[in-house]
Amino acid sequence: MPRDDRREAILARISEHLGDAVVGSHIRVGDDLWVRVTREAWPEAAEVAQKRLGCHFFDFLSAIDWLPSPFGRDMDSQEDIVVKGLEPKEPAPMASGYAGGDTRFQVFARVYHPVEHWGVTFKADLPDDDLSVGTWSNVYRGANWHERETHEMFGFDFVGHPNLIKLYLPIDFEGYPLRKDFPLLSRRVKPWPGIVDVEPMPGEDEPGDGDGEGEGGSE
Repeated sequence: MPRDDRREAILARISEHLGDAVVGSHIRVGDDLWVRVTREAWPEAAEVAQKRLGCHFFDFLSAIDWLPSPFGRDMDSQEDIVVKGLEPKEPAPMASGYAGGDTRFQVFARVYHPVEHWGVTFKADLPDDDLSVGTWSNVYRGANWHERETHEMFGFDFVGHPNLIKLYLPIDFEGYPLRKDFPLLSRRVKPWPGIVDVEPMPGEDEPGDGDGEGEGGSE
């Protein structure tokens, strides 16, 4: 297999600083690097990235819900169900992407070295019964709003964040819209756009045309 010596060296430096807290990694040769760390080491990963690796540019922070849709193909293929009358299929097995994962929820963030022009995507597993993790906002100021958005949309708690309040949704809004099990109720009430009764174009035969009735029928 081809090697990427540059990113192998970066991974080795990360492992040197974080030790056994590095639980997974993936290198896409000549392109990118993913590193999965323990939840406990998540704040330290930010420190290592900025102060040890020189990744002073913060790109983004967000969350992933790896749960396959509980509706199977229902949300993706309404045409099969509404028009063709087929039964929804079972969801696919859960997969966790690059660098792996052992839980449904993960937090992930990307940082970049602005001089050497390479980046690293860090990720960490969060257990279903405790969706909390340390904040990155005291290392990367740009993480502040990203963590607020992730808190609002996924329900993650970023411990140590100075002002974890909503950005978009009403104060009394219930639920977390970007979780896979958040139901799109409007699509239950009204079929997916495009799945409607289709009217014939002008000039096309209407139902019943050509049956001998109407203009030109028998006397």
